[in-house]
Amino acid sequence: MKKIAQARETKMIEPKILYYGTPVILLNTLNEDDTVNISPISSSWALGDCIIIGLGVDGKALENLTRHPECVINVPDPSLWENVERLAHYTGKHPVPDYKINSGFRFEKDKYHASGLTPIPSTLVKPTRISECPLQIEAKVKDIRIPDYSPQFAIVETQSIQVHAHKDILIGENHINPNQWSPLIYNFRHYFSLGEHLGKTFRAEI
Repeated sequence: MKKIAQARETKMIEPKILYYGTPVILLNTLNEDDTVNISPISSSWALGDCIIIGLGVDGKALENLTRHPECVINVPDPSLWENVERLAHYTGKHPVPDYKINSGFRFEKDKYHASGLTPIPSTLVKPTRISECPLQIEAKVKDIRIPDYSPQFAIVETQSIQVHAHKDILIGENHINPNQWSPLIYNFRHYFSLGEHLGKTFRAEI
């Protein structure tokens, strides 16, 4: 008879956040004066060339995307966590919403200067890319939806139209080498890198 594993004890909890471990992205959007706003984002996922982003409805990023539906999704590696954190208490929204003031946010127009990161031109969209990020994805917004059950957030559907990658994380012409590439992970508001390599799925091409 097959032995049934004993169930691990659980407890019902009510966490304030559910950032259970997702890659950090730095979302570049276009301001009214054609300068670029950089927003650290911890809610995104990709399916094919569709990248879904979660944004606060009162933030500058959503305001910019509604007006100009182009962006660059920059994916930093763990070495950039301090640059990301330098942006964490800034907002490009002016005046700063009261709830953000109460949470310690303040206005900053020049996010590149604040973060110590470097702009480089994009090829197909107006917002610039971040040179230091190993992956830089130019994208166009296809849809923006605010769910009835969670109206403080917007679900933004984007389509990747051009991908740039640092050469040292590539293997062959079009593949990211998972042994060289590690995204910065946001895990319950703490920054992590990937752990040891455990194996690969049967569908892995490299």
